[in-house]
Amino acid sequence: MTKNTFIIAEAGVNHNGDIELAKKLIDVAALSGVDAVKFQTWKTELLVTSDAKMAEYQIENTQQEESQFEMLKRLELSYDDFSSLKSYCDKKGIMFMSTPDEEQSATFLNDLQDVFKIGSGELTNTPFLRHVASFGKPIILSTGMSYLAEVEQALIVLTSSGLQLSDITVLHATTDYPTAVEDVNLSAMKTLKTAFPGIKIGYSDHTLGLEVPIAAVAMGASVIEKHFTLDTNMTGPDHKASLDPQQLEAMVLGIRNIDKALGHGLKVPTAIEKENRKIVRKSIVAAIDIEKGVEITEAMLSIKRPGGGLPPSRWSEVVGMIALKSYKLGELI
Repeated sequence: MTKNTFIIAEAGVNHNGDIELAKKLIDVAALSGVDAVKFQTWKTELLVTSDAKMAEYQIENTQQEESQFEMLKRLELSYDDFSSLKSYCDKKGIMFMSTPDEEQSATFLNDLQDVFKIGSGELTNTPFLRHVASFGKPIILSTGMSYLAEVEQALIVLTSSGLQLSDITVLHATTDYPTAVEDVNLSAMKTLKTAFPGIKIGYSDHTLGLEVPIAAVAMGASVIEKHFTLDTNMTGPDHKASLDPQQLEAMVLGIRNIDKALGHGLKVPTAIEKENRKIVRKSIVAAIDIEKGVEITEAMLSIKRPGGGLPPSRWSEVVGMIALKSYKLGELI
């Protein structure tokens, strides 16, 4: 049975506060073959204090220094905008998702989506986790910046609020934009799977390029999230750590190929291999003419292609037997 990784194209704030750019991002996502396109929803006044500083990567990527409040206010879309984007996704045949960053926006999004993605910044926000869990919908939980004990506590909060572990997908992530390859630590996915049996695991990627998310799929990720943009040279906090449209398509193709390549796990020959066995494998053959009734010795035998006769693994059975028929030189025994 072919695996089917759930791929989220993370538009995030790469619309730069412009709903028309957001729709163009939806167009790109729909054409790429991903399963969902995801945005971020917040009311700035409910999310951040007026004097909170920007992260270093935000300053570097935007080439300007301002407060988080000012930056987020510029990037904020209205609830009406998100309702419009949901309708546009439906029209384009792609799943709409958005990550809420505070409770009011989570309540609003509950009418628009069937799955909630919770960002790494809310992993320790117990009231928020309880609020989102109260909707009773599956949750995809990012775990950037966290210790294993913090992940455990978040899962306790979610399950004590009515969710089952099977409702939760935990994404390993490194919260750095872009993430250096040496900081990825994909093996942490195995740690999460071992520590919390019953959950599904995935990976939210912020590296440059395609190879890390594709590798994560090969390691068992059931969900992949990756930022994308219309143009990596655009101004904004996340464009530099995002894929362009062509790269997004290439990543999807790579993941779908890995899904197929992982296969069913049984070590058996394919239908084509069964035919090739007859050509590539070898058989026990007569090294000389052998008369019926004689005892077969090693000197009378050889091992040659094609397959289809007795395999060389039965050599010791053949040596010492009485020939039940005559064999010509080169004939399969």
